[in-house]
Amino acid sequence: MDEKTRTEIEAAAFRRLRKHLMEDRPDVQNIDLMNLAGFCRNCLSRWYQEAANDRGIDMDKAEAREIYYGMPYDDWKARSQTAASPEKQAAFEQAFKENVTDKS
Repeated sequence: MDEKTRTEIEAAAFRRLRKHLMEDRPDVQNIDLMNLAGFCRNCLSRWYQEAANDRGIDMDKAEAREIYYGMPYDDWKARSQTAASPEKQAAFEQAFKENVTDKS
């Protein structure tokens, strides 16, 4: 497989993952994704931002989240996010520490 085709397939898979999380399964909470998989929608938007920044495109966290979520993040939270139990919050703190916090 040539590099262009591989990149196109990877981009299509990313778009399908976004559609799945945003349209097919908006009920799946970010905290549950983070606790189970070590990443969530915010991670995906951050990776998008980092990729843009790496290519010289000036994009901040709010812009990346709006691109990923298809709306301002606060609007998405009001529409889709539910309260998390203390147990989920504690598990999230550990998952965030293990998967997101810079270890250097």
